[in-house]
Amino acid sequence: MLRSAILAASRSPQMRTLVEKLPPTRAIVERFVAGEPLDAALAACDELTATGRRATLDHLGEDTRDAAQAAATAAAYEKLLEALKETGLAQHAEVSVKLSAVGQFLPQDGEQVALENARRICTAAADAGTTVTLDMEDHTTTDSTLGIARQLRADFPWLGVVLQAYLRRTEADCRDFSGPGSRVRLCKGAYQEPASVAFQKKDEVDRAYVRCLKVLMAGEGYPMVASHDPRMVKIAGELAERNGRKADSFEYQMLYGIRPEEQLRLARSGATMRVYLPYGQEWYGYFMRRLAERPANLAFFLRAMATRG
Repeated sequence: MLRSAILAASRSPQMRTLVEKLPPTRAIVERFVAGEPLDAALAACDELTATGRRATLDHLGEDTRDAAQAAATAAAYEKLLEALKETGLAQHAEVSVKLSAVGQFLPQDGEQVALENARRICTAAADAGTTVTLDMEDHTTTDSTLGIARQLRADFPWLGVVLQAYLRRTEADCRDFSGPGSRVRLCKGAYQEPASVAFQKKDEVDRAYVRCLKVLMAGEGYPMVASHDPRMVKIAGELAERNGRKADSFEYQMLYGIRPEEQLRLARSGATMRVYLPYGQEWYGYFMRRLAERPANLAFFLRAMATRG
């Protein structure tokens, strides 16, 4: 019930205004978000790579209904990718893109606009010598996102996609996207979804995650294991070994600011460890979903409010 309330608040303009005005919010957000300007994101990326970790950078934003804003977001990604190329960070970092931030929800030709803007970003990534992963949002966008991904992969076969294990359809989607050259980030899912399309209980989601992992690890693509759950990390390693995978044939992914010690442990063990690194002004929705995902995150936020407010 608490998780549902937080997720509902993540889409409330009134709640956003309230949270943004709270004195301690900015300092707390810095735990999960690299900062607002590009320079802050690059500095955080540099710090990660210095410790053997990799990064996927997300220029925050979603649900735009304005074509000019969608184009501006694509331009921001082009600027980011140019900076990654110039600084040499592109060999350690890629980018993650929400299609709703580049036009997917526009009332007219939204999918086509999103496709064209995503193509701009992929072209810039190819020039920088790195890759792009398409983030997944709520279940109503899944068919559209995967359809756009299939079109882009004709020219950019390295394009990654995110699949969410809590959706009942995802095991089949894993099979569809586990072929040669595919890159799939498997996460549990962070949106509020109805029982008709998503598993609701933690043990059901966990079992679904393992089933999907088995498909991806046995496939011919490159699995990206996005989980902070120690049990899932352990199972992923066992499945990789069982399928004869080398350390460079899959990777672990975790969010910036969550379990940094475990991130470092995995990197030092020789595993590929990538950190999801968000930055930008549109941090509110992302921040609220991080609170909803783990009670520890919410407790951290409330403690900080009590001590700094």
